[in-house]
Amino acid sequence: MRLFASALLLTGSLAAAATAAEPLVSADWLEGQLGAADLRVLDIRGGDDEAAFDEGHVPGAVHADYGKVGWRTEIDGVPGMTPEVASLEALIGGLGVGNDSHVVIVYSGADASAFGAAARVYWTFNYLGHDEVSILDGGWRGWTEDAGRPVATGPASVTPATFTAEVRPEFLIETAEVDASLDDPSVLRLDARPRSQYIGETKAGPARAPGRLPDALGLEQAVFFSPDGRLKDQGEIKALVPAEVTDGGIETVVSYCNTGHWAATNWFILSELLGQENVRLYDASMTGWSADPSRPLESGQSLFDQVSRWVAGDAG
Repeated sequence: MRLFASALLLTGSLAAAATAAEPLVSADWLEGQLGAADLRVLDIRGGDDEAAFDEGHVPGAVHADYGKVGWRTEIDGVPGMTPEVASLEALIGGLGVGNDSHVVIVYSGADASAFGAAARVYWTFNYLGHDEVSILDGGWRGWTEDAGRPVATGPASVTPATFTAEVRPEFLIETAEVDASLDDPSVLRLDARPRSQYIGETKAGPARAPGRLPDALGLEQAVFFSPDGRLKDQGEIKALVPAEVTDGGIETVVSYCNTGHWAATNWFILSELLGQENVRLYDASMTGWSADPSRPLESGQSLFDQVSRWVAGDAG
């Protein structure tokens, strides 16, 4: 966890300015660092953007498709799970990233959900004990807003490196732990999904049943973004987080969604931008939780349902 200093805020967005340890770096900062010996730029665009890397990318970047290269995997029928540490070490080293590298993650910049991919990769590095990692504020879309910035084309060459993890188990929470904590008032379950899924009107395809984890508080991750897909400024972000999450009365915040994708954004907001140290990512999320019909689910409005406060207006 690294606190994002408010002194580094730029108008309309969050951006880092000077040090290699900031969770978000601006396009200007990255342009100034191109060619640095310790810099490794990972372009995680995939899906509809699969061919986009060869058509244009940040000079020196390597392609690390979020959906294909192994950032997440399926375990016991549950998609989106964190792979074995050895698999992640091999993946990261194969991308040319060593323990001394400063990694900058480039996502498409299209919208809030695209940011979730960058947040999940960022979380993975932190889980593996690697703090020298940042997300490019605005992603590829932000990089290309200035037509004067350099763009490389074609495939990239990669020189493999050795990456050795020092796992921080406190960054991750598993289903058994979530189950055991249901009656613990010091544990808060924070749902990053849209309101319709939170109240059980709809469900994501991988989940067995609609609903939410018991006594979960809804905080849809999309509310932190402006219509242009950029993160709002820190003051707005802080105001959107309910007091139950930040008032110090909670020992553990369990960030979840359907497969740990949107949940990574809420983890990133709370841990990296607001400096909250008690947030754990539940990668199995609703898909893993609901796979067992004996586990409890809630639906409808609840005492904790704050969602309408956030989805109104320009939530983005």
